[in-house]
Amino acid sequence: MLVLTSIIFAEERPPFPKVEDMRNQKWQFLVTKAQLLQKEADAVQPIFMEYEKALWDFQIKKGEFFKSLMKNMNDHTINYTEVNDRIAEMKVTEAMMFKNYHLKLKKVLSPEKLFKYYGAENEYKRSLLQNMPGGGPNQNGRRPNHP
Repeated sequence: MLVLTSIIFAEERPPFPKVEDMRNQKWQFLVTKAQLLQKEADAVQPIFMEYEKALWDFQIKKGEFFKSLMKNMNDHTINYTEVNDRIAEMKVTEAMMFKNYHLKLKKVLSPEKLFKYYGAENEYKRSLLQNMPGGGPNQNGRRPNHP
């Protein structure tokens, strides 16, 4: 019975997509929504891929930090000053990563096209959130309030 239940649940849950597949899907979405010309797409793609990889690697490191922190939460010797400083440093690092991304994009896209590109990135993030279970707006068009 346990084996049968495991097989049924395994079949119902789609496999988690590969990082490269997700990146490629995002890239295609951005090219389409920002209406990048082929020349623009060719110039932006390496910048996009470099940024996405760096961001992914950074998110993994961040995740490891928070996992370690949660594992040690019962330890009353946590130095919260150091933890808070580290969180602030991570936010600054992410902001600097985005700024470098922006400066590179600025060299290859017109201001109007870059604005559309950023809008496409935001739309992509919204679409991901709306497609998550419980992530979309309710019947009133509002997101549910969570404590």
